Amino acid sequence: MIRALLLALLLLGAQLPRAYALQGLTGVHDPSTIVKEGNKYWIFATGQGIYSLYSTDLVNWTPGPRAVFVNNAYPAWINTRVPGFQGNFWAPECIFMNGKYYLYYSCSTFGSKVSAMGLATNVTLDPTSPNYRWVDEGEVLSSTASSQANAIDPAVFKDPNGDVWFSYGSFFGGIRILPLNPTTGKPLNGTGTQQYAVANGNVEAAYLTKRGSFYYLFVNRGSCCQGINSTYQVQVGRAASPTGPFLDQNGADLNQNGGTVLLSSAGRYIGPGHTGIFEENGVGYFSHHFYDGEDNGAPKLGIAKLTWTATGWPTISRDWVASGRYEIKNQNSGLIWDAWGCTGVSGQMIAQGAPAGLNCQRWDVTALGNGEYKIMSALGGLAADVAGCSPDNGAKLQLSAYNGLACQRFRLEPAADGSLVIASANGNRVVEVPFASTTAGQQLALWDYNGCACQRWTLATPTTTTATTAGKFLLGVSVYPVPVTGTGFTVELGAQAKAEVTQVTVYDLRGQRVHQQQFARQQTTLQVAAKLPPGMYLVQVQQESGWFTQKINIL
Repeated sequence: MIRALLLALLLLGAQLPRAYALQGLTGVHDPSTIVKEGNKYWIFATGQGIYSLYSTDLVNWTPGPRAVFVNNAYPAWINTRVPGFQGNFWAPECIFMNGKYYLYYSCSTFGSKVSAMGLATNVTLDPTSPNYRWVDEGEVLSSTASSQANAIDPAVFKDPNGDVWFSYGSFFGGIRILPLNPTTGKPLNGTGTQQYAVANGNVEAAYLTKRGSFYYLFVNRGSCCQGINSTYQVQVGRAASPTGPFLDQNGADLNQNGGTVLLSSAGRYIGPGHTGIFEENGVGYFSHHFYDGEDNGAPKLGIAKLTWTATGWPTISRDWVASGRYEIKNQNSGLIWDAWGCTGVSGQMIAQGAPAGLNCQRWDVTALGNGEYKIMSALGGLAADVAGCSPDNGAKLQLSAYNGLACQRFRLEPAADGSLVIASANGNRVVEVPFASTTAGQQLALWDYNGCACQRWTLATPTTTTATTAGKFLLGVSVYPVPVTGTGFTVELGAQAKAEVTQVTVYDLRGQRVHQQQFARQQTTLQVAAKLPPGMYLVQVQQESGWFTQKINIL
């Protein structure tokens, strides 16, 4: 639901873009449920003539090319129900039924219960289609100052059994649910349709869905539209019937101010609200708006991860990836993050390399909350870091001691194809392989998001190893000469234990083993007779108690 400061906040958000994991123009309030047509995802939202956004990948969002009602040419019946209405539609909701899109909208003025909800239909959401035309179907419900509930914030749910249910309302009288005619999209029995009171108190923005044998009612409590002072939070209850009673996890009725809190203010994400649930390929997306505490409270689109517990209750998180040790693979090149040189020292560049099962190619990805992660090398424990803490295009990735700054924190956002976009928390540019290179050794860098496969990543748990993961990193080992000639090279073990067998293995940049040699106990200077063609190689020195790796260049 809209409030007096919304327009100013939206304008402020457009003028002062700041870091946020989703890309594009994400300023929005009261987003509808995500709907998909063809290869585009659409969201409708509060705005003049009904505002919209679309995306082809669920990451980058672009404003629709035109409003539903262009040039304020909205239906004349609205002003007979809502005098003073000037075309700023609130909280639309969209659903696909009967071969067309049903778009519900609400009309009101701030602080009033004199409101109305209408319906427009279209056979396509594509404005470039010759069949694109919104047809207004007229009033769905309206309210007056004496009505029991306020006719705003519509939401629609189609039950698997074919029934269609409509929810609406606000803190002026609470939430009502009633059945719709599944063909017309209007109240099943006209103005005489029975309505069920299902939630009360300072409640609005209801959303009904079903999972298993339960119906779930999501609502908002608290105050919206006050920027960083907003207190909105998402709550839920469930029932055996779409008409209630909806009880929270403690058995309290939403009609008696009950409700289990699912999402509330945390960090920069203030006052989240207006639930929408979209599922694709087994992934649950929870769309909503929030007020950005790092952007003067501007309202923005949020998409969080929706999962369900074993006992059938929803959970919402901005953390899309479980903490763990991973290899991070580029969708374009097929190569993986590599602490190039495999020394684990500060300043080492992070490049892409051929998978070789090395610890310098493994990364401990740890959730910090609110969708942010630190990414630490398994070799030496240093952090992925943007050099100079720069937010600029072309800023390079390297290893550095972890200090918690934004340039060492990253947001991992899912794209529609199942890959991930890794964005710096310092400015929101994303990690890419520059120039879409497929060459091993190309250092990773930041760049504006453009949808390139070179900016998409997949995480996989390592399943094989060519280096012991239990042992320690061997210190004081050196490989020389630098660069190496084609006749071989020397490994100096230094102060390492002399009572262990040492194995030296050489890999090419495709991860293929090209030479292996074992040395007896007591040897500390190892002559490696590897006659190899010119190029870049990785040397792995392994003992029972530890290991060492270093890249070499053979002339």
